[in-house]
Amino acid sequence: MGLSTVTLTLPCFHLSSNLHLPIISSKLQFPNRNCGSVRIVPVKPLLRSPIRSSFSLRAAYAMGSRSETEILVSASEEELAISLAEYTANLSEKFIKERGAFSVVLSGGSLIKALRKLTESPYLESVDWNKWHVFWADERVVPKDHVDSNYKLAYDGLLSKVPILPAHVCAINDSLSARDAAVDYESHLRQYTKTGVIDTSSTEEVAKFDLMLLGMGPDGHVASLFPGHPLVKEEGKWVTFIEDSPKPPPERITLTFPVINASANIALVAMGAGKADVVSRALGSGESSDPPLPVQMVSLKDGKLVWFADKEATSKL
Repeated sequence: MGLSTVTLTLPCFHLSSNLHLPIISSKLQFPNRNCGSVRIVPVKPLLRSPIRSSFSLRAAYAMGSRSETEILVSASEEELAISLAEYTANLSEKFIKERGAFSVVLSGGSLIKALRKLTESPYLESVDWNKWHVFWADERVVPKDHVDSNYKLAYDGLLSKVPILPAHVCAINDSLSARDAAVDYESHLRQYTKTGVIDTSSTEEVAKFDLMLLGMGPDGHVASLFPGHPLVKEEGKWVTFIEDSPKPPPERITLTFPVINASANIALVAMGAGKADVVSRALGSGESSDPPLPVQMVSLKDGKLVWFADKEATSKL
């Protein structure tokens, strides 16, 4: 079934000229999967300091889903990193108070760089790192010390710099084939749901992560779910494998959309001018995608999706 799209007409946000922020187009589009209408709540500019600013738009589905989408546009990549760290730390505190654990899913690419502020004060000291449990949205089937490994990327940029317990880091078994690694990783996730480390969706028997941190490729792929690939339609598995990735290396494992869309929270990070075209296609009023881009298929059933973007990534909206 194809996706219908609701076009939302919003007031433009005219910000102070010294912030050098673009005026975002007054039209945005959101995939309209489960509801007949969409509610938009404009949010005033967030001015946290003289050199830090951002603004956001919220879109909450009014019918058929309790999901909410927010688009947070920062003046620079540095401000985006600050906002992302604050957002992640706040969710960490919330879920640790509620559940005694915080289940976090990482991905590769520029996302880890965007999380760098978590390795600095005040988060290095204030976050309860011992309660974090770390997983991956996707992984390349390569040794953990390989330059293409998402584990290595996360270890070098984040995990080695914060006191997360090694036993709380669930990486793939890199000694297995792609097929077997996917089966093995899903079995681990299912075990973590039984112990309560990972929550379970109340509507479906599927893992519900507290926070999934996703990047987005210039082709609109998320995790290792690529445009036009049959895996975007996988519904029976939590984790699957790919042996013909259009982006090297070819062998990978990836979470599927039923698990991604069951998350309590997703932060979707888009930075740089190289992402402007796909951000425009995903959120703008220009060319529609049929079939939809994988990033457009990120549609939480009962949670909140926050786009973290800088002005370069939103320059074509």
